[in-house]
Amino acid sequence: MANNFVYYTPTKVIFGKGAEAQTGKLIRESGGTKVLIHYGGKSALKSGLIDRIKAELDRAEIPYTELGGVVPNPLLSKVYEGIELCRAESVDFILAVGGGSVIDSSKAIAYGLADEGDVWDLFEHTRKASACMPVGAVLTIAAAGSETSNSCVITNGENGKKRSYNDDIARPRFAIMNPEFTMTLPDYQTESGCADMMMHTMERYFTNGGNMEITDSIAEGLLRTVMKNALILHHDPSDYEARAEVMWAGSLAHNGLTGCGNDGGDFSSHTLEHEMGGMFNVTHGAGLTAIWGSWARYVYKDCLPRFVRYAVNVMEVEHTGNDEETALKGIEAMEGFYRSIGMPTSMSELGIYPTDEEIHEMAVSAAAACGGKKGSARVLYEDDMEKIYHMARR
Repeated sequence: MANNFVYYTPTKVIFGKGAEAQTGKLIRESGGTKVLIHYGGKSALKSGLIDRIKAELDRAEIPYTELGGVVPNPLLSKVYEGIELCRAESVDFILAVGGGSVIDSSKAIAYGLADEGDVWDLFEHTRKASACMPVGAVLTIAAAGSETSNSCVITNGENGKKRSYNDDIARPRFAIMNPEFTMTLPDYQTESGCADMMMHTMERYFTNGGNMEITDSIAEGLLRTVMKNALILHHDPSDYEARAEVMWAGSLAHNGLTGCGNDGGDFSSHTLEHEMGGMFNVTHGAGLTAIWGSWARYVYKDCLPRFVRYAVNVMEVEHTGNDEETALKGIEAMEGFYRSIGMPTSMSELGIYPTDEEIHEMAVSAAAACGGKKGSARVLYEDDMEKIYHMARR
């Protein structure tokens, strides 16, 4: 049975070759008069993209300042630095040039700039945001979907906590998406991105809280498309059409579309991975693939019809006549796909080896982060989370 839902996606998407030429015009349309150009490491500078963006702002006669240095699993310390800089420079528009980490950092700066109080309070969920400065995105990595989503994830480097905050007021005003920008990404980063967008879809798919046939069909088609093109890019990273397919899929996977009519999704795998990312600073998509198989084997009996449908419709497993057997074959096929694109299916394959004490610490923190329980396929508590971590350590 379908649930009531609100589908809200106000972000204007400009997709294709040369889309960045509209940057200045779009900022003007959004009311921006002084811009922070926020970006990550050397690649944005080395590729010349930052210089092209600056040229577009100069052409539109829009003044700007800049702040680079965003890292994967973006840090609260950089957010604080950005807020201080923006206040000093009277910035009223944040332009993220990068992937999910840069966009998430930009959203957090935008919250802190417009909202009174410590921005980390939002991520600890001790209060809600009252305002947010406008954000725009020039996307360079197809993965997180942050360019059209309402969510952002920040890591507090002082305590290792990695926390998310979701609010529609942070959805970017526009997203410039030129697939050519992703051509030079290392394969591991490309495939981690594909894994992340798949997980955004799967988190909403494996639920016990209502579904819609049309939403399921969209989700299944998206997953099959990403899998097909992830394999193409694994062997030919210069394929523009494959880049375009996965770039658009990343946005559709996390803008709410594949959750319409269900209970909001499971998101236990994300909760578990956030603790791994906070403690070991792993690549998010790879962390998700390392935990997913163990989570799936732990919960599948409680969500059996969904796992059977997934096995047949997405992984193209032939139904054996036994639902449990078919579901397990689907999980095995999913892990086989992850390995085929160079993604890990356990913590040891990921290259981390947490101790029993560290696993317990992650489970305690994960449970605390979600108020003691998480999940729709099966509701998980701290003890369940600890068992899944142990399963994934193999």
